[in-house]
Amino acid sequence: MAPAFLPYSACMKQACGVLILLFGVAAVAAEPPFYHDKFNLLYYIDAGGERREVRTRKDWQKRRQHILENMQVVMGPVPGEPKPPLDVKVIREDDWRSVIRRKITYQAKKGDRVNAYLFIPKNRKGRMPAMVVPHPTSTRFGKGIVAGVGGRPRRASALELAERGYVTIAPDFPYMGEPQMNPYDLGYVSSTMKGIYNHMRAIDLLQSMDEVDPERIGAIGHSLGGHNSLFLAAFDERVKVAVTSCGFNSFPQYYNGDLRGWSQDKYMPRIADLYDNDPDKVPFDFTEILGAIAPRPVFINAPINDGNFEVYGVRQCVDAALPVYTRIFGAHDSLVAYYPTAGHDFPDETRWRAYHFLDWWLKGRKAPAP
Repeated sequence: MAPAFLPYSACMKQACGVLILLFGVAAVAAEPPFYHDKFNLLYYIDAGGERREVRTRKDWQKRRQHILENMQVVMGPVPGEPKPPLDVKVIREDDWRSVIRRKITYQAKKGDRVNAYLFIPKNRKGRMPAMVVPHPTSTRFGKGIVAGVGGRPRRASALELAERGYVTIAPDFPYMGEPQMNPYDLGYVSSTMKGIYNHMRAIDLLQSMDEVDPERIGAIGHSLGGHNSLFLAAFDERVKVAVTSCGFNSFPQYYNGDLRGWSQDKYMPRIADLYDNDPDKVPFDFTEILGAIAPRPVFINAPINDGNFEVYGVRQCVDAALPVYTRIFGAHDSLVAYYPTAGHDFPDETRWRAYHFLDWWLKGRKAPAP
């Protein structure tokens, strides 16, 4: 069996196949089928290469499996077992408003430690819901942006949600925040997959805590954190609800189909190396990622003046995913998109809507309709 991690050059040679490693279940799969129409999610390609209509949840699982496999062709395989002990180390603890803020490190893989902020509300009443909070792009501050350290108050979701009664954790993303090992030296094919695994291990950490209800965990992020929240939710079904702010649009609408922004070392180099930064060649799109999360709830903040992720491309993704939510799962209230008049931002009023959405799904409280 192939190892869980391969040198980058070896992974390039394995582009014709995928090593599926989800929660320690390893199997080598043949190359997944390529879906030319990523805006129609209600079909799948069978073992004989024939196109079949998705009519049932069982049918949908076939398409969903192909989506996850094609994501791993680009991102590299999800690491599997063995998982070493988290070996959490507290670097510093601060009394911060109504919460305790801990600066910690935890072990992702042997010899690979991740820096993070962990917030715990002081007024604990039983086991609390928890959130993984991937941070937006910030080479200097990294996780500090969402922890209220980087001077960006509209980005401080880890702190704000802790003040609302959530345990929150915010890990550093590769190349950002505090120094960490180069993901490619560790055998990852992309920084994106390293970030996904860091966040999966953050869920392991949350579930190990006495303060946390392990069945009420979500993810929220803006920009870089916005798409990382979706990636995490797609691969890890322990994420019960996701919020993505300014985090995506369809690849054809991303800078008129120029995907160079997605193929940097801090993202997915294979988009350039194997697919020429051409959205017609990349084997997955965000239309499919939203569908892969169904029927779990997703709140989308997509400002109409976002210069990074043009809003028409967001609407395309929502329109493509809605039939999966509604026709396959009957989950008519689970996919919510809000389009404020703003730029690449997470405005206060929109953020409060997102937080109420989380309260509705993780605390059973009524959320106002966007």
